[in-house]
Amino acid sequence: MTVPEIIPIAHEPDHRTSTIGRFSGGQFLASVTYAFPDGFAMGDGWEERKRLFAVLHKFDHDGLHQESDIWCAGTWAEQMKRPHGEHSVVARAEARLAAGLAGLADHEYCDIAIRPFQLTVNGVVFGLITECHAQDEDGEHDWAELYPDRLGFSAPWNGEYDT
Repeated sequence: MTVPEIIPIAHEPDHRTSTIGRFSGGQFLASVTYAFPDGFAMGDGWEERKRLFAVLHKFDHDGLHQESDIWCAGTWAEQMKRPHGEHSVVARAEARLAAGLAGLADHEYCDIAIRPFQLTVNGVVFGLITECHAQDEDGEHDWAELYPDRLGFSAPWNGEYDT
């Protein structure tokens, strides 16, 4: 089944889509996520290449991407050196995300519906990108993947995701 123009994403409290919803300016999709640069091949020094990002994407009321605030809190290596406390990489990313969400006027957590989009920041691909996963290889896009979070959306296009 072809990817719809606007892809629903279900709000699931306490799960990977717990920080999505609507605000006075439109819709938002936010997360804290680790990512490697596009094309990275695992090897020595991977701990310095795996980075943690606080991500806040904003969309208009029709689901069109407007802007993104993407901030690198640090690396996996830094997190392992200081795993606890307010100065850990995770704590910094979570604080940045909380501040971004607090800045959204009249925000509420709920289901959203957005259009595919893509951008690259610090060599990392971010976005909701359509792909072809069908076995018959007809080339028709039938899947939408949220990068770098790696959440997949497909028919019946009810907002639920696969990991």
